[in-house]
Amino acid sequence: MRMRNSLCLLLVGALLVGLAAGCFAARAPAGPPYVIGAIFSVTGDASSLGVPEKNTAQLVEKMVNAAGGIKGRPLRIVIEDDRGDPAEALNAARRLVEKDRVLAIVGPSRTGTTMAIKGYMEKAQVPLISCAAGVEIVEPLSTWVFKTPQSDRLAVQKIASYLKRKRITRIASLSDNTAFGKGGLREIQSLLPKHGIRVVATEEYGPRDTSMEAQLTKLRSANPQAVICWGTPPGPAVVAQNMKQLGLGVPLICSHGVANATFLNLARTAAEGVVLPVGRLLVATQIPANHPQRKLLLDYSRRYQAQFSKPADTFGGHAWDAIYLIVNALRKTGPDRAKLRTRLEQTRGFVGTGGIFNFSRTDHNGLGPDAFVLAEVKGGTWKLLK
Repeated sequence: MRMRNSLCLLLVGALLVGLAAGCFAARAPAGPPYVIGAIFSVTGDASSLGVPEKNTAQLVEKMVNAAGGIKGRPLRIVIEDDRGDPAEALNAARRLVEKDRVLAIVGPSRTGTTMAIKGYMEKAQVPLISCAAGVEIVEPLSTWVFKTPQSDRLAVQKIASYLKRKRITRIASLSDNTAFGKGGLREIQSLLPKHGIRVVATEEYGPRDTSMEAQLTKLRSANPQAVICWGTPPGPAVVAQNMKQLGLGVPLICSHGVANATFLNLARTAAEGVVLPVGRLLVATQIPANHPQRKLLLDYSRRYQAQFSKPADTFGGHAWDAIYLIVNALRKTGPDRAKLRTRLEQTRGFVGTGGIFNFSRTDHNGLGPDAFVLAEVKGGTWKLLK
């Protein structure tokens, strides 16, 4: 009798465990998927941006579906590689909208490729959340276009505060000749003089140039107190190495376009001392424990490292933010592009890797100056400047 009672108790216990598991485990999503498009520079000279974005998109798709999908339906992300080329980006956007019938598109990775598809997305009336930084993506405002990276204008403002603190009043600019580089130069020339900082010389380079010695020699003749480099790897790494080889002896300040391991790996010891504005992802363990972004940043970093055996970086974070903004909106709207766009515009207090987003009818970036901190390369890694 005692054995029978014990057996009954075991069976009841097993049944209760099974019922609990059924209650708390997410059901596998089923039915027609919610389809989102993504355009990243997975290959080409901007692959240091596009690869972590692609990886992150695959990670988020897996996470969302493991948690039950969107309203019980699976998420599917169709990824296109534009190779950093504006024409390829436009072709990719057309395929995603007209063939795959996506509800929204995340990306592209670059300002130039984003601008190449901006008009098409407006005409097609499909939401776009770019992973590029240029302020011209959202200014002037376009009804269907948003972006997640902190703008180059905010980056220059952060740099200006650093220069004033260091009493630097003369700078030289060396920027790449892409839309991102030209946008950064425009903001440098517009904003720094308002802070009493003179731009004494400017030079440009091509993203695939392997030496900047000629440009740096010209800049040195203007006797700057610092050099600001605006571009994405590999260019800024070459600038850092050439400055060291030439013995320029002035600080190198870079844009947020170098906020990834690629820059550190390419520049090596020449990166030491480089200062740049960054989102908090790269210094997540150094920010206060009660900061609203810290938990998310550490969770994303852990998941990315576990999945891809490499550290997460700023650019993958832009894709994380963009996809989750869309997923969160779809959970409220369902598969309706117009309602999705409206819901995105109503986003308030969304904690992302790039900051805390507050979109509005007049602001499709939704970030302020507090989205940036300053970091310095020390000992081959990023250190938060306070």
